[in-house]
Amino acid sequence: MTTPDSESRPTQQQEPCRTREVLDIVGDKWSLLVVRNLSQGPLRFTELKRAIDGISQRMLTVTLRSLERDGILTRTVRNVMPPHVSYELTPMGKTLRQATAPLLEWSITHLTHIDAARATYDARPDTSPA
Repeated sequence: MTTPDSESRPTQQQEPCRTREVLDIVGDKWSLLVVRNLSQGPLRFTELKRAIDGISQRMLTVTLRSLERDGILTRTVRNVMPPHVSYELTPMGKTLRQATAPLLEWSITHLTHIDAARATYDARPDTSPA
C-alpha cells in the first residue's frame, strides 16, 4: 500500500537528477553566450553569429533551437522579403541571464590569470598525473 508521502519520495529523489538537465543548459558555453548577447534585446541570426566568436552556423542553429525548446528565448518570424527572423529572451531567459552574469563577469576578470596559470603549468618539466 502506498501513501501520499511514499509516492512523493521518488519524485523528490529524482529532482536533484533532473537539475542536471538545467545545468547542461547553464554549463553549455554557446548557450550562455547567446543569452548574454540577447540581454540587450532581440537580435537576428546573423547578428548573433557575428557577435559570438568561434560559433559555427550549425552550432548556433542547434543552440537557438534548444534554448527555444527550453523556454529561454522566443523566435519571431516577420513575413517580409527576405523573411526577418529574430530571437529574444523570455522572462525566464532574463532571469537566467541575471543568474549567470556573475559567472561570465568572473571569467572575463580572471581570464588573464587563468592564461598565466596554464602557461606556468604547461612549462613544468613533468605534468603527468601522479
